[in-house]
Amino acid sequence: MIEEVPVIDAVVHAYNIDPSNFANKWGRPSAELVTASTYAAQIPGYRVPANEYMRDWSIEETASLVFLESNTDLAVHHVLPVGAFKDGMASVEKTHEAITRWPDRFIVYAGVDPMAGQAAIDEFDRQFELLGNPPGLKLYPNSWRDDDVLGWKMDDPEIAFPIFEHALNRGVKTVAIHKAVPLGPYAMEHYRVDDIDRAAMAFPDLNFEIVHGGSAFIEETAWQIARFPNVFVNLEITCAMAAIKPRMFQHAMASLLSVGGPYAAQQIVWGTGAMAYHPHPPLEAFWNFQFDQDVMDQYGVPQFTREMKAAVLSGNYARIMEIDVAERLERIADDEFSKAKKEGIAPPYSTTRSAGTHE
Repeated sequence: MIEEVPVIDAVVHAYNIDPSNFANKWGRPSAELVTASTYAAQIPGYRVPANEYMRDWSIEETASLVFLESNTDLAVHHVLPVGAFKDGMASVEKTHEAITRWPDRFIVYAGVDPMAGQAAIDEFDRQFELLGNPPGLKLYPNSWRDDDVLGWKMDDPEIAFPIFEHALNRGVKTVAIHKAVPLGPYAMEHYRVDDIDRAAMAFPDLNFEIVHGGSAFIEETAWQIARFPNVFVNLEITCAMAAIKPRMFQHAMASLLSVGGPYAAQQIVWGTGAMAYHPHPPLEAFWNFQFDQDVMDQYGVPQFTREMKAAVLSGNYARIMEIDVAERLERIADDEFSKAKKEGIAPPYSTTRSAGTHE
């Protein structure tokens, strides 16, 4: 909580990017890109060197990083179905551990590869039972094979729509799709956002969460969240700009509001991608950010108010996913994290195996 405003981090994940987890030749370039780009996007004092970062991060470390080292109250742990890694990069097992050990703190998403066809639906059903009816499904627009990286689109009636229909029938509220930011040396084609349009039209009862929205294709994204009430932006990666590139962040947020105005702020949710990024600096920077006058004049947008920030940090996600935040906060008021944090926020990475290595 930050100044009495609850914080829901809509995407966290405990990576395993240790070389022993590479499934094929795509593992190393993916891991190295993630490592280098996250290092560059952290402010000094929060940068973990490659030899400490490229490892198997436990769910316990991720939970403590999020709940003890930042003002985050609740978090959404995603199963990552990235075939460049043997366990998908953030495993079903870690996600199960998160929801089993800390059911009041975590919401979880299943994750599958739609290009697997019926096997993807079967795997979704397995995860759905194991994870206790998760309300979300995480997807990537690539399918990693030994010798090639294939791609699919959200408006594909043969690949995508059967997964969406099945998930909707099982009670899933949101499909989160990784967009804008390729995970390695892969074609940008499938990371564009325009294919979300027909998915949103075909499935009005499903929400579509653009993960990394605002990092690229920002004008198209702004038009989407203005046109479709069931499309919203998750600020993972984009939020990192708030701390290290504040002027760029102003332009990104103003762009997202430039079509829908203040209404568009109701279609944006907070997400840091912890442990990939340390959650504290972007959260503090977001809470304190304001538009400069010239930015408001350039984009024709109003000031980003405290009420808008509160909506992004928790109100919007709670509305979309039908979460009773007050009830959740009551349940965690005396849990292990709340007790430990009475002494204040822990120093960066002090609760992890990488304590003392950050730069």
